[in-house]
Amino acid sequence: MREDELATAVVEHFETAFEDSEVRLEEPYDHYGNRGSVDVYARTRDPERVDYLVELKADPAVRIASGANEILRQYRRMERYFYKDDEHVIRRKLARDGPGVHFLLLFAPTVACVEHVGEHRKLYESVTTDTSVNGIPAVRKVAFLTNLDRANDGKLGFLSVNGDVPFDSVLFHQSIPSGSQLQAAMNDADLSE
Repeated sequence: MREDELATAVVEHFETAFEDSEVRLEEPYDHYGNRGSVDVYARTRDPERVDYLVELKADPAVRIASGANEILRQYRRMERYFYKDDEHVIRRKLARDGPGVHFLLLFAPTVACVEHVGEHRKLYESVTTDTSVNGIPAVRKVAFLTNLDRANDGKLGFLSVNGDVPFDSVLFHQSIPSGSQLQAAMNDADLSE
């Protein structure tokens, strides 16, 4: 599975699930030489503006990465510098209910990604969920994509590995959609330590 397939599913999801969404691929940022791009940048209004910054990882990315630290460094760089450049601004809203920004690191539901996350589970599980951007509540999620085949219906999902449900827990395994690509990948993956 390639990242462009994942990006297509994410774009289809946002365009279908949110009436007034703005979705951009490979959105660049530059803060005094700290450059990068976000795989998918989506802005929704439900009713307040909510931003989703999505970093996607498929088989080629986890194979060439030197490890989880490299992937997490890229993800945290996006979080640290995206809103510091002049192009991207988020403002406080007094009546905001919930996070104004979602920082998502989403893995493909493949054997290679499952084995990578399984091998580095402690690092990915250690990513704290709650954060803020300029005083605006934000949330971090490290997760596997689910329901890729239902993205064009606005039903794309993800199963988080950071937060309250660890990767190797019974609850995590019970939360995997039955008959899904993720379930097949989990069954085929070699997760022995």
